[in-house]
Amino acid sequence: MAIMGVLLDFSGTIFRMESSESWLRAVLADARIPMPEPELLHHAAQLEAMGALPGGAPLAVVPDHLAHLWAARDESAEHHRVAYTSLAQQVALPGTGLHDALYERHMTPAAWHPYPDTAEVLTTLNLQGIRVGVLSNIGWDLRPVIRAHGLDDYVNAYTLSYEHGIQKPDPRLFRIACDSIGVAPHEVLMVGDDRRADGGAAELGCSVHYVDHLPAAERPLGLMPVLDLIGQQH
Repeated sequence: MAIMGVLLDFSGTIFRMESSESWLRAVLADARIPMPEPELLHHAAQLEAMGALPGGAPLAVVPDHLAHLWAARDESAEHHRVAYTSLAQQVALPGTGLHDALYERHMTPAAWHPYPDTAEVLTTLNLQGIRVGVLSNIGWDLRPVIRAHGLDDYVNAYTLSYEHGIQKPDPRLFRIACDSIGVAPHEVLMVGDDRRADGGAAELGCSVHYVDHLPAAERPLGLMPVLDLIGQQH
């Protein structure tokens, strides 16, 4: 069966969050709070180790008092904000409001960068007439990020977990995403970096392809195999 639609995960698949160092540095600069470089690097490493950087390294151990909230973090904007700011608050930072500022920063276009081959893959899919949807477990509206990077014209629809109160791997969210691009599941390829979450698409009958969640510089051509997979079906 030919692939007529592609669903793309956001974080770790087509976009990558800035480093924890860049994240903290930007917030400190905006707040005009000076911090010695060794201290800045130490705090940045602590924040990432705590899992406070959305889109960063996966959280290895969830604190017991956050376990229930963490499990449902992408089902609402409120859960998402509280989960991540609670993790960040485990790291003592100078001044007031920096933990909230870090959360606000991560929702800005400046904090995200497309992978080197994202634009080429999206434009090629568009030229081939393939319907494209972005399907993400997330607690905020990522559309402005994709728009700011000039890629919104190549996305036909967005399915964001917090807008539906459902998270991947729940097959209901994949069904919503397939319907949003007007393609039957058995004609859809799901592309993501999380084998558990994104693998849920297979239950609905979608094909699934995985990419590695790596910094952009370490994954210059990770999405290109998607075009090969599409080509094999046409």
